[in-house]
Amino acid sequence: MTVDEQKLMQFVHRFVGDLGATMAAGGIVIGDRLGLYKALAGSPAKPEELAEKTGTAPRYVEEWLRGQAAGGYVEFDPATGEYSLTEEQAFALTDPDGPIFAPGAFQLALGSLRASQRVESAFRTGEGIGWHEHDDDVFAGCERFFRPGYSAHLVAEWLPALDGVVGKLHRGIRVADVGCGHGASTALMAQAFPSSDFTGSDLHAGSIDQARKRTSGIRFEVAGAQTFGGGPYDLVTTFDALHDMGDPLGAARHVLSQLTPDGTWLIVEPAAGSTVGDNLNPVGRVYYSFSAFLCVPSALSQEGGYSLGAQAGEEPIRRLVTDAGFTRFRRAAETPFNIAYEARP
Repeated sequence: MTVDEQKLMQFVHRFVGDLGATMAAGGIVIGDRLGLYKALAGSPAKPEELAEKTGTAPRYVEEWLRGQAAGGYVEFDPATGEYSLTEEQAFALTDPDGPIFAPGAFQLALGSLRASQRVESAFRTGEGIGWHEHDDDVFAGCERFFRPGYSAHLVAEWLPALDGVVGKLHRGIRVADVGCGHGASTALMAQAFPSSDFTGSDLHAGSIDQARKRTSGIRFEVAGAQTFGGGPYDLVTTFDALHDMGDPLGAARHVLSQLTPDGTWLIVEPAAGSTVGDNLNPVGRVYYSFSAFLCVPSALSQEGGYSLGAQAGEEPIRRLVTDAGFTRFRRAAETPFNIAYEARP
């Protein structure tokens, strides 16, 4: 074997960066849970000062700060020995309701990786892993990962991109949010359109329990995409959920059966190109990796045993929507992380 030393070192640099990022994930989640980032956002501090503010042990905080600074998540001033956050770092690390919240993504990642032994077994057998079988950090992290994007785009961009839907929502219509998880998307829509009636459903009973505890005035039910009832609805929504379903075609047919003749199905899915090559980028890497640990196993655990995967792209979604009986389908809006599709009967 002839090895190009320059190419080898390029790969080693990538490997070292990934290894550091993998280990740093735990530190980011700890920094969020212990309030270290929020305390540091208030003013620069030395390790012992930050530890005092947060009720933590100085030696642990010192090592944590050094690693955070090495990774670019915290700033270090060698002249004073103080650590601080820039405005941009604080923006992304301290506000769980803001448009970007990095700790939620890392919480989801760590929760996903706790199933590594089970995923390894699934690779050998082809069996699925139910969503309910994952660590609790998967459920909480999923909401904290996706909610910032929904907060930034759902009411401001995605719903207005649909033909005539916002006007209907203001006047008052019936809406089903399918695969709602902890109900973040349902609550955002209900707050923006109080004249409309919202029902959230999810196959995972634990998530529905959380949704009911967090939100009043919205009906939440434990039901899958092929069994939710209560129609006809003027609007059905699925947010980052279609690719997790074991029978997405059956789900699409059921959505159609629950819509009014002039109803709309809003399908929000991870951003993806039309080919594998189009998705060989940082965003694609994130979604393919999560898909192998969460989305594909979840879909294969369900009746139907089919999995779109998180990077399915537009054409497979168009085909299943059309095969289900919808006559109109279009890409309505997109962000760097999501694409919103509109399907009509």
